[in-house]
Amino acid sequence: MAEGKGRICVTGGTGFIASMMIKRLLSNGFYVNTTTRSAPGKDLSFLTNLPDASKKLRIFNADLNNPESFCPAIEGCKWVFHTATPVDLEEEVETMSKRTVDGALGVLKVSLNSKTVKKVVFTASCTDVIYSGEEVDELDESYWSDIDFIYNTKPTNWPYSVSQLLAEKAVLEFGEKHGLDVVTLVLPLVIGPFICPRLPLSIQMALPWLFGKFCNVSHSSLYLTSIEFFD
Repeated sequence: MAEGKGRICVTGGTGFIASMMIKRLLSNGFYVNTTTRSAPGKDLSFLTNLPDASKKLRIFNADLNNPESFCPAIEGCKWVFHTATPVDLEEEVETMSKRTVDGALGVLKVSLNSKTVKKVVFTASCTDVIYSGEEVDELDESYWSDIDFIYNTKPTNWPYSVSQLLAEKAVLEFGEKHGLDVVTLVLPLVIGPFICPRLPLSIQMALPWLFGKFCNVSHSSLYLTSIEFFD
């Protein structure tokens, strides 16, 4: 049976960015597989009630600690948007980094073995490029944060920054080594419309600054973007 413009897998479907992507993809004629961690009683109605969701959206349980659990969701897809990432600010840096890297590489391995996936898009973080201690006017694909600088200065949520830096490097190296088309999208603090039931953490962090109450962050050290998903 023909599936419109094709089938896409979006990991971490209950998240801020992923759920908005799902909404737009459905409205543009794509079929979507998405993943969520198993949780009894979790309300997914904000996804299942989207227009065309009953016909075009399939939801799978998957866990980054077990990358093979993503196989059913990725099977038959042409593209994968990997937005799911562990975020536990109480977790040790080594543990968080291992889970993030292993999970991302696991999703790439499943994508490669599927024989149908043409491209994987990995949502990375601006922390992968902004921490070096150097003053620069422009950043391009050759620029990376200095992991030693992060360990030494310990910026806010620095274990997350380390895990994201290691994960982005790992997925790009994997793609190059295995001939898989991998694109990383480096995102700052994201604000914009949302459909998930909880106020996204990035918007929670941005609101005080937008209203002039964010006293601990200078204008030069806050990176914001407002994202709207257009056709």
